[in-house]
Amino acid sequence: MIAYFNGNFLDHEDIRILPEDRGFLFADGLYEVIRAYHGKLFRAKDHIDRMNYGARHLRLSKTNFSEIEDIALALIQKNDLAAGEATVYIQVSRGAARRIHAFPDPPVGLTFYATASRMDPGPARQKQEQGIHAVTVPDIRWARCDMKTTGLTANVLANQTAVENGADEAVFVRDGVMLEGTKSNFMAVLDGALVTAPLSNYILGGVTRKCVLELCETEKIRVSHGPVFEKDIHLASELMIVGTISEITPIVRLNHESIRDGVPGPVTRRIQAAFARVIEAL
Repeated sequence: MIAYFNGNFLDHEDIRILPEDRGFLFADGLYEVIRAYHGKLFRAKDHIDRMNYGARHLRLSKTNFSEIEDIALALIQKNDLAAGEATVYIQVSRGAARRIHAFPDPPVGLTFYATASRMDPGPARQKQEQGIHAVTVPDIRWARCDMKTTGLTANVLANQTAVENGADEAVFVRDGVMLEGTKSNFMAVLDGALVTAPLSNYILGGVTRKCVLELCETEKIRVSHGPVFEKDIHLASELMIVGTISEITPIVRLNHESIRDGVPGPVTRRIQAAFARVIEAL
């Protein structure tokens, strides 16, 4: 496998990251995962914009990562991934320096790593067709979930809770509000409208989420940016998660209780169909 590391394309096995790297010591870094369909990147600009946003707020020494698109496309070609589907993982940390909490002074060079992997879409597509089981968990994450940082311990623990309960995803609940999944955004259909938590420091501005909201405008599906209260979830006619890997996946069971008798709903199906047309047009 050919990967990218600090300006060079290298065999993955030849990459060496110093143990003093702040990404390793402090999770002081950012990451992105970009989906590729038959060699075409899905919304690379949105991913780059989000990385740039995180870099500004994390106060990295570099805040423009426009080169990501060219690097991602090169990795796809160098790893023979132009046919089928793939994912490109990009991670940047503040770099390697003596272990102190404050930023290195003077600044050190960032550590930039990227790799591309083949993706078998079969399992995800089966879940999109049949729906998944999700559980709710208390949101114990920090208050800057709008930055896609590598500090994912709370997400790891929550996802493990899902696994131990036979579920595919866990949805974080803060002050009674269902916010997002461990690796996805969360949406509900209430009174015919698609409801999603508004952008804030408590959720990540998802690339697929943004696409779905644009599709709702085209499809004339009403959208409401507001809270989805866990206590009122029985009023929802449909639930779904959206994300780079999950695309648009219906939730048909929540905390072991069926939603719509365990059958994906019509709004979810309309959005799935519209999203499929976007992918076909890449």
